[in-house]
Amino acid sequence: MRRRKKVMDEAEVDMTPMLDVVFILLIFFIVTSTFLSEQGMDLTPPPPSPPQENQPLQKAVNIYVDGSNFIQVDGRITDISAVRANIERRKAEFPDISVVVQVHPDAKNLYALKVVDEARLANIENVALVGSEQ
Repeated sequence: MRRRKKVMDEAEVDMTPMLDVVFILLIFFIVTSTFLSEQGMDLTPPPPSPPQENQPLQKAVNIYVDGSNFIQVDGRITDISAVRANIERRKAEFPDISVVVQVHPDAKNLYALKVVDEARLANIENVALVGSEQ
């Protein structure tokens, strides 16, 4: 009797052609890509300006619309109809005045827009509308 040797054939995959294709693709992408010349930003701060004497302070009218839609002009609760009068009175004292309108997140947009409109009717050029986190 003849004995047969069982030879286990393992399946081998030749990786050489795949590596050739990968290297060719790599070379292709390197050659065809364009490199951008990036420019850095100059982060050196400008020199400080010399202190100026008699520099007028910028005055501002602070208007706050709280969560229950009450309007405060410089800390005093006022009606919407009195906002324009308060702004005009302060504008008579300081002609280059600004208005800062701070609005609570629960306030209605109607009141915030009415306050901004009153400031515009008082001929104020700088009106800032900011939100509040309270």
